[in-house]
Amino acid sequence: MTTQQRPAVRQRRRWQDWLSGFFTSSVGLKWMMALTGIGLLLYVLAHLVGNLKIFLGANEFGEYEIDLYSEALRNLGGHLVPAGSILWLFRLGLIAAFVIHIGASAILTRRNWDARGMNRYEAPRQYAAANYASRTMRWGGTIILLFLLFHLADLTLGWANPSFEHGQVFDNVLASLTRPPVAILYLIAQAALALHIFHGAWSLFQSLGSANPRYNAFRRYFAAAFASAMFLGNVAIVVAVWAGWVS
Repeated sequence: MTTQQRPAVRQRRRWQDWLSGFFTSSVGLKWMMALTGIGLLLYVLAHLVGNLKIFLGANEFGEYEIDLYSEALRNLGGHLVPAGSILWLFRLGLIAAFVIHIGASAILTRRNWDARGMNRYEAPRQYAAANYASRTMRWGGTIILLFLLFHLADLTLGWANPSFEHGQVFDNVLASLTRPPVAILYLIAQAALALHIFHGAWSLFQSLGSANPRYNAFRRYFAAAFASAMFLGNVAIVVAVWAGWVS
């Protein structure tokens, strides 16, 4: 190895060591949780906006707007790419975001438990000082993950929906949410999701290192407004279908 090559190799190793150390540190894990959390928040918002099309009913040709929306998602890219390929790229990106988000959360949780074991006399005070959304963050995340698996089986794959028909989103939603146990499950999941969103939207600024006491009021209002909008929008769909207002 020449003298000129050695500094370049050392420089590359320093960058590799820094990246490896950053993404395994608590700060790096919080960054990954925050960035994937932002992506997931945007997905939840886009998902709700699309689902609200169920209230638009059918157009003059008898085609349900939400069915047309679903078809448009499957045909992103038109004839330039295979049907459904771009949608699957989005799905793979979402899966990666979920895996990173959950993995970082699990590692940080384990580290917090280890730290509490070392400082067990301080833990009760810290636990009492935390707000309800923060204390239930991990349990809420578990509920959301389990609900997501059911939701996919119910309205994407059709395994949990006896009346499922591929591409018939409007009819599938009605067939699902007119079952009282399923509607109740969806309502419980929306409450857990709202709490999770509130705490996540509140804490992501701090995780990114941009927390400032002067902006705490804005952070709280933003988190409360976003979580409330997602909760009310999703619950409105469940209640409207369950009550027969959408038919």
